[in-house]
Amino acid sequence: MKILFYGDSITDMRHKQDAFGEVFSYGDGYVFFATGDLLKGDPTKYEILNCGIGGNRIVDLYARVKRDVWNHNPDVLSILIGVNDVWHDQGDKPNGVDLQRWEKMYRILLDDTLERLPNVKLMIMEPFVLHGAATDGNFEHFLKVKEYAKVAKKIAEDYGACFVPLQEKMDAAAAKFAPHCYLYDGVHPAIAGARLIADEWVAKFKQEIDK
Repeated sequence: MKILFYGDSITDMRHKQDAFGEVFSYGDGYVFFATGDLLKGDPTKYEILNCGIGGNRIVDLYARVKRDVWNHNPDVLSILIGVNDVWHDQGDKPNGVDLQRWEKMYRILLDDTLERLPNVKLMIMEPFVLHGAATDGNFEHFLKVKEYAKVAKKIAEDYGACFVPLQEKMDAAAAKFAPHCYLYDGVHPAIAGARLIADEWVAKFKQEIDK
């Protein structure tokens, strides 16, 4: 089974390099932890691809979908997107994607993907946000992410996709300890946050996809 993770820097997290200068393909975020969980029982059962790129918005995912999704022909496509569409919609030259257009582009992305890959199984991950260094300057604006999360859930329902809820878990963990323990700047996962995301993803994957 080939599983492809698609999204922005939260998925990407490919900072490590080996002795030959090649990017460590799984990154050091939730994809790394999820991959470890999946492969520990049988390292030959799954092929895992991390196709996240930092800074991406929904329109960026659509722009590269042929190269980075269709050409790989995955059995499972997991998507996490949304925070940059809100984050980048600030300042003198905002470049975010408003909610109505975001939903439209998300649905076009899925429609065109299902036309090319009719048997692909979809997992839609909930975008999330916490208080942190990157968000506290305009946290009311970042709260729009929760509206995008509602739309992501509705899209998952409409397409019969597996939805992976994350905001409530993040909120509960941050309340118990501190937001930076899970999202070090309010957006990007610290180790505990990456582990939390992976746990939720793997649970949903085993429950609804790989039964």
